[in-house]
Amino acid sequence: MDALKLIAQDSLKAEKPAFSVGDTVKVDVKIREGERERIQVFEGTVIAINGSGVTETFTVRRVSYGVGVERVFPVNSPNVADVKVVRYGKVRRAKLYYLRDRVGKASKVKEKIG
Repeated sequence: MDALKLIAQDSLKAEKPAFSVGDTVKVDVKIREGERERIQVFEGTVIAINGSGVTETFTVRRVSYGVGVERVFPVNSPNVADVKVVRYGKVRRAKLYYLRDRVGKASKVKEKIG
């Protein structure tokens, strides 16, 4: 079991991005297209943070052309280049799955002031 923990420690990122559920974030994702590699930005609201340690993931949701799009990103993935917080959200839940049923302005999260 100690060997597994050692391997897990090696794959952890040195600096974990500081964000929480309800925040609007820009996630820079590395995408390989044949030989070339580029960075694609996915911006949306964090609706869930799951797991801990190596298996920690976060779910980001946005509405694109009227269709809700959710992506799950591993926190420690080498494909996640950077996570920038655009605005901090004020929420009272750990999971914001109820936003899936909301449309338009009702799906907005209040901004944390201060």
